[in-house]
Amino acid sequence: MTAIRVVLAEDQPMVRAGFRALLDSRPEIEVVGEGATGVEALEAVRAHKPDVVVMDIRMPEMDGLEATRRITSDPALSSTRVLVLTTFELDEYVFGALDAGASGFLLKGGEPADLVQAIQIVATGEGLLAPSVTRRLIDTYVSRPQPVESAQPEGFDELTAREREMLGAVATGMTNAEIAAAYFLSPLTVKAHVSRILMKLGARDRVQLVVIAYRSGLAER
Repeated sequence: MTAIRVVLAEDQPMVRAGFRALLDSRPEIEVVGEGATGVEALEAVRAHKPDVVVMDIRMPEMDGLEATRRITSDPALSSTRVLVLTTFELDEYVFGALDAGASGFLLKGGEPADLVQAIQIVATGEGLLAPSVTRRLIDTYVSRPQPVESAQPEGFDELTAREREMLGAVATGMTNAEIAAAYFLSPLTVKAHVSRILMKLGARDRVQLVVIAYRSGLAER
C-alpha cells in the first residue's frame, strides 16, 4: 500500500515538529516536506505534489487561506487536497478557506489520532466531513444567504436525474454505503455515480459537492 504523502505548513517550530514526530511514526503516512510560512509551504507543495497538505491558517508572508487558494487553482496540483488546522471558532476566515477549496478542517489541540484520521479521510476523498469541526462548519456555512449569481456551477446541467439525486444525498452527509442502502443500489454503483458527479462539476471531493448542492438550490436548509 502506497503511503499518503504529506506536506506540513505550520509556523510554530515546536508544533510542526510534534506533528512530524506523530506522522513519522505511522507507516501509512510519509512527510515529504514542510513550510514555516505560506510561501515556503507553497514551494514545498509544488516541489513534492503531496496527497495532503496540513495547512495552518495564520502564517507569515502568505496566510493559509491564500496558499490554499493557489494550491486548489493550480491544475498541476489537482490531486493535492488541503486539510486546514484552526485554533478558533467558526468565522469568515475559515469560510474563506472553504471557498478556497479546502477539503477538511481540524481543531488544534485535539487528540493525535484525530490528525491521522483526518489525513486518511481527506486523502481518499471518500469519507465526508469526518472531523466534527468540518461538519459544523458546513452546517453554518450553508445556512448563510448566498448571492444569486453563485447559483449553478458549470457542468450542473449535465447531471442526470439520478446523479442529482445522488448529489442531494451527498449533501445530507450520507456515506456511499448509506446512499446505497437508501436507494437500493450497490456501493460500487453509488461510487461510480459520485465519481461522475465530481468529474462533471470539476469538484475535488465531497466537501465541494456539498457546497455546490446548497449553492445550486438542490439541497435546502
